[in-house]
Amino acid sequence: MTMPFDDASDVPDEALLVLYANGDAAAARELAARHLPRVLGFAARLLGGDRAEAEDVAQEAMLRLWRIAPEWRTGEAKVSTWLYRVVTNLCTDRLRSKTRRRAVGLDDAPDVADGAKSAEATMVETERMTALTAALGTLPDRQRQAVVLRHIEGLSNPEIAEVMEIGVEAVESLTARGKRALAAVMAGRRAELGYE
Repeated sequence: MTMPFDDASDVPDEALLVLYANGDAAAARELAARHLPRVLGFAARLLGGDRAEAEDVAQEAMLRLWRIAPEWRTGEAKVSTWLYRVVTNLCTDRLRSKTRRRAVGLDDAPDVADGAKSAEATMVETERMTALTAALGTLPDRQRQAVVLRHIEGLSNPEIAEVMEIGVEAVESLTARGKRALAAVMAGRRAELGYE
């Protein structure tokens, strides 16, 4: 079965989910293309940069979306919000079951393609991301989730409230406390990370 639309980018997520539930594989590909990269990035940030764990979480979240598609109730939640909530819950479960810290090794560093940034710029960026990931790891789970959803994923406070199942005021409080804690953790590293 093919999608009855010429340009799937204009089709809302809920309509694509209904199309998928009715057997449209192209609708599933479009939903995955829209959401999988962001879900993967969000999971990686919540899991302290563990890409393999994040891939497992993202895959599980998408599988749950495919399973729920036939029973999806339009208007109750946005697909993106539902996915962020599922990823948050899956990451929380994994973090509770495993207490671990891993340093980023040379094998985990990204390969530099021709025409890419200089090796020095790449190293500085990698060091900054490693420092941010480590600093995020010092935050309590709820603060980390709120900060990542707001300042990295770009969700609005009402969307974050829906994902985290709390009030908007609580989101604002968590985000503010998280930002202050991050600033305190990172304050002594500004020069080291090339910000001065």
